[in-house]
Order: sequence, then C-alpha cells, then structure tokens
Amino acid sequence: MEKGSYFYSRCLQLVFVFLQTATYVICKPCPPCGTTPVPFPFSTDSTCGDPSYKIRCSATNSTLFFDTINNSYPITSISPTFQRLTIKPPFIGNNSCISPDLSSGGVWLNPALPFNVTSSNTIMLLNCTANILVSPLNCSSNSLCHLIHQSSCQNLPICCTFVAGGSSTSHSIHISTQYCSAYRSYVNLNPAQPVYTWQNNSGLELQWASPREPLCTTQADCEDSTKMNCETSSDSVVKRCFCISPLMWNPISGTCEQSMFLILLI
Repeated sequence: MEKGSYFYSRCLQLVFVFLQTATYVICKPCPPCGTTPVPFPFSTDSTCGDPSYKIRCSATNSTLFFDTINNSYPITSISPTFQRLTIKPPFIGNNSCISPDLSSGGVWLNPALPFNVTSSNTIMLLNCTANILVSPLNCSSNSLCHLIHQSSCQNLPICCTFVAGGSSTSHSIHISTQYCSAYRSYVNLNPAQPVYTWQNNSGLELQWASPREPLCTTQADCEDSTKMNCETSSDSVVKRCFCISPLMWNPISGTCEQSMFLILLI
C-alpha cells in the first residue's frame, strides 16, 4: 500500500468515543407559568432565573409578559437556542388608525437591559404626517405599507416601511401624533407571499445577550461550591460564580458542563 493511501486509510479509522458528560445546575430555573415553560435565563421571581432577564407570569391564563419602559406586551414565543422571543403589540382598532400604545410612544426597551429589537422585523408606520417625509424611510407610493388590509388605515396617503434593528431602532419602535400614529410589525416577512398571510408573521421579535455567570458576594452565594468559585471577573470589579475547570459555563441552560472525548485509532 502506498504511504499516502495508508495514512488516508488510518484517518478514516479515527473514532470519537464519548467518555463523559456532566451537567451541574448553578442557576435555579423558574417553574412553569401555568402550563407555559419558563426557560433560562428568564426570571419570574427573585428566587429563580437571572434577574436581568425579568418577565412576568399570569398563571391564570398561562401567559408570559415582557415589560418595556412604558408598557407590557404578551410573549407569544421563546427560542432559547437562538436567544429570541416574540412579543405581541396591540392590534389597531377598526374605527381609527391609531395604535393602542400611542399614548406611551410605542415600544421602548430599556437600553440598560440585555434586549434589543432584531433585524428580522419589518415595521410599517401608518397614519403618518408630512413630517415623516424628511426621514430616510421608504414612504413612497410603492412602500409595502400601502398593502395593509387594515380598514381604518386604508386610503391614508402617507405610510412608511423599514427593517428594524439599526442604531435608531435597536431599542424602540417610536410612534407619535407628530409623525405616525400607528404601526404594524411582522417577523421574517416574505413580501412575495399573499398579503392575507402576513398576519401569520405578526409580532415584534427581540433578542437577548448571553447571560453571564451568576453574581456573588461570598462563596456561600454559589449553589454548589464544589463546582464553582466566587471570584472577581477579569473585566469587572464584581464577583461571579465561575465554573471550576474543566467545567464550562453554558449560557443557554445556565449550567456548568463537562464533556470529554477520546480519539482512538482502531
């Protein structure tokens, strides 16, 4: 056998054998909200989850709510793997083209918290005044917003469409009587699909930054002192419960995890 073929054959014989996987919970998960799961890092109570990711639970109807600076919106979906959630802005009434949250200025996230509006959202501003025309938004006659089948908003001359997530919209969807009094938001909208199907994508998608290890003051604050140490973070003066090597922090599950593999030659 030629030398090159020999090494190729040997490489094909490499087998990864799972040796050990261990998971240690260091952040107490929150109980379900009625029948709705509450995944990490969300916190519905001071005794569970990460307090920076606080949401509210209405156990009577198993609904989770996301609180903004000025309002509260029901959560329709959560994806821990992709670190995204979708909230449901209030529907525009049939009698007037005004969003119910106009009085609070629309959606305003707290920039000090680890959430932002994603670029998966297509926002349509409706019932706009001429003041909006100085903006870089698409307020032309071929803007998608003119296709909205909202009886109270049809035939109004000025509306605009834009994709959220830029610097000016990363933490807010702003509406006002001075510019636009209503809005609709669609997640992963495909304009090629029939307009009557757009409602299936209605919502506002937010994403969250990966949570850090839990804060601590002393070693006693770490739930399992055999798996973590309360130490000062290298990029901060605060202390956190860091996983002890070879354990590693998993920000999706809020656990210290260990995986070891052997590479064997057959």
